[in-house]
Amino acid sequence: MDDDEHHPELENMARLGVPCEEPRRRRSSSPRLLDRVQLFDRVAQEHAESQATNPFSDHFQGRVSPRPDDPDYGKPKAGSKTELRGKKASSQVHREMLELCTIISEHGEPLEAGGAVILFGELFQIYTYISNKVVGLLLRARKQKLVDFEGETLFQRRDDDVPIVLLMPLEQVREHFRKQDGE
Repeated sequence: MDDDEHHPELENMARLGVPCEEPRRRRSSSPRLLDRVQLFDRVAQEHAESQATNPFSDHFQGRVSPRPDDPDYGKPKAGSKTELRGKKASSQVHREMLELCTIISEHGEPLEAGGAVILFGELFQIYTYISNKVVGLLLRARKQKLVDFEGETLFQRRDDDVPIVLLMPLEQVREHFRKQDGE
């Protein structure tokens, strides 16, 4: 056996504390087996690196501070389950806001600019049969410049006469969410 031959699988076994001997020279090595060993080594190395940055791991090697100037600051790791859950939740909120805008368009008084207007009390009565999140959805829709109304927030009975204005035609609202969900 050549002394300069490298055996990464022996290094991995030694690192794990498994007693091992030098492998015997085989006449033919299965390329599929070698591929699997290399794949295992690569996955094990990636896992070890991720555990070094995981503060809940026994192998944590110090604080990795997020930097506010980093473009990924405050965002989950790309491809992670957290990112997937966030996208799914965002898509659900977009559907609910679109449904709210549809109700305003269908039940409100049409405006010349293409939007519609409805009183909060009427919208509240219609929409609470669908969801109890009407005020939160109105706030999010206002933040995205889809609707407008006076005041910081709206309360049932007190603000029943406050007009809620849909600022654009419903088709533009749909296009707005198509663009956001496509990103």
